[in-house]
Amino acid sequence: MSSETVNSSSPVVAAVDGSAGSVRALEWALTAARLREAPLRIVHVRAYGVPLVDGPFASVWERTEGDPVLDHVRALLDGRAGLPPLEFGTVDGSPGRELPRLGDRARLLVLGSRGRGGFASLLLGSNGLACAREAACPVVVVPRPAQGDDGAAEGPVPVPAARPRVVLGLAAPAPDSDATAFAFAEAGRRGARLQVVAAYPWPVLSSTAAGDFVMNAVADGETEREYGELAAAELAPYRERHPDVPVDVVLASGDAAGHLVDASHAAELVVVGRHRRRMAPGRVLGSVTNAVLLHAGCPVAVVGPDAG
Repeated sequence: MSSETVNSSSPVVAAVDGSAGSVRALEWALTAARLREAPLRIVHVRAYGVPLVDGPFASVWERTEGDPVLDHVRALLDGRAGLPPLEFGTVDGSPGRELPRLGDRARLLVLGSRGRGGFASLLLGSNGLACAREAACPVVVVPRPAQGDDGAAEGPVPVPAARPRVVLGLAAPAPDSDATAFAFAEAGRRGARLQVVAAYPWPVLSSTAAGDFVMNAVADGETEREYGELAAAELAPYRERHPDVPVDVVLASGDAAGHLVDASHAAELVVVGRHRRRMAPGRVLGSVTNAVLLHAGCPVAVVGPDAG
């Protein structure tokens, strides 16, 4: 399964737990479902009780009554116009195990960066990391407001006033085609500009006769040119498929995560890839993806390679 190649009837899934963070994620998921013309499945994973089946979408899925978290969501959405088709469900079990499994039949899994559990001071909870690392579909993690806390007013995630922007982190020497495809498609849906950030290694230092180290401008310029050519080659087929998406390519030396976090503060979404383990099976978050999840100022989409 590549980034969003589940059949067109597959839902967007929003994980809720009654926290203000999960309500912000729900608002983001509502927009995502509308843009995809997909149903929205709203799920509460309760960290108590014994699962009735080995899986989140069997008989336990039918038992949605008597869940105060879902009752609260229904009340929030009651009477609102323009909603996508909605489904509700409760899953009993370990959130760390069940939340990633919600992505098995989803086009997209959306959740808040912090739920009710754990330490409120942490920027990203263990469940968010587990989903970003393990879910079979793309995962969007919606952060808390920069100046707020978990008691902030519930409502839609604020977006920049200027033209919408989607940011893609492009590893030019080894690009992730699923992340690139996702970013172009998302920018197209939102009528947004796509800002592609391709970071290359720090400038080469040369020693002087006095023993000092100075930047080698020639080597730095050559590296930038090489990365620019790699980025252009990677982006060319996607530009052809999405001619209406304006693209800005930013070549920047140094810390890729830092550049992406800086760009996130004027963006609607940052898209990053998830890597395969080289020496062992399974999924893993790279250091750049992990840092962006921890520090970005807007929602972050983590898109894995084809899980095959």
